[in-house]
Amino acid sequence: MIKGTVQEYHSQLQQAADFLRSHDNYVVVAHVQPDGDAAASTAAMGWMLQQLGKSFTMANSCDIPSKFHFLPGVTKIQEGLTGDASCTFPTIISVDCADFSRIGEISALFGESYELLNIDHHPTNDCFGNVHLIQPEAAATVEILYDLAAELNLTLDRDFANLIYAGLLTDTGGFRYASTSSKVMRMASELLDLGAQGPELAERLLERMTVEQMVVLQMALPTLSFSADRQIAWLIATTELIEASHATNEDLDGLVNYPRNIEGVEVGILFKQRGPDVYKVSLRSAGKVDVAQIAKHFGGGGHVRASGLTMEGDIDTIMAKLLEEVGKKLA
Repeated sequence: MIKGTVQEYHSQLQQAADFLRSHDNYVVVAHVQPDGDAAASTAAMGWMLQQLGKSFTMANSCDIPSKFHFLPGVTKIQEGLTGDASCTFPTIISVDCADFSRIGEISALFGESYELLNIDHHPTNDCFGNVHLIQPEAAATVEILYDLAAELNLTLDRDFANLIYAGLLTDTGGFRYASTSSKVMRMASELLDLGAQGPELAERLLERMTVEQMVVLQMALPTLSFSADRQIAWLIATTELIEASHATNEDLDGLVNYPRNIEGVEVGILFKQRGPDVYKVSLRSAGKVDVAQIAKHFGGGGHVRASGLTMEGDIDTIMAKLLEEVGKKLA
């Protein structure tokens, strides 16, 4: 995704606003295995559509992690909805999806000649859909929605502020990542003025851990391994380990940061087994390596410092291929 000019971004905002004003009966979707930005963006878009007097449904192919259920409107997102010929939507709003496949099985709800508004901040976005509002310089998709709300001249309230703040908080790692721009900090200040509950959001979204999270961490740490130069470190969470710890996918969130946070490590990796010879791979970079390009090489995507992909094969073969590619970027 090539970075656009300020004028191009403003033009995209205008086109997106026109799309929202000129249609009705929307379904709002985000990527599978939704994170904080995806869940908050879905609910924030629902809030915006409600302000515009539009009819809409919010849905996701996967369950929304329970830790996000306290956010305004998130429990209204229908989980695991299946396609029904009597219930299809002509107008789609996709938020936080880098490519169409990330929407998952929920795409069965799309009508035959649907129109789709693609709102996203991933630099690997492939511009699917009819109307695009893509800003790779944004720290989170909620940042773009905040700009879109301004374009629509909506009067913002505490619920909307909490949703946008939550998405910013989770996608910037508590305003610690390189994506935390001066604009993000100004936005956070404005959201706090609107009533966003900053300390509570930080506590519930960043600090709290379930017992299962602690157990899976305890069981995964013995798998910690390093490359010869110790610039790459990784953990492996097999299906047996995950089952033994009673951990859910939600409990595995953040596990990849442990190898990444070790001094001297440039790339942290988590191999999560999803089935026989199927692994979901999470990549985190300290800044030297663009892991989005590595993920894209294997059919995945994401951000410069945080990306993911799925690979098939035995773990030794998968690991060898991935470590070779990461090693090339470090050379």
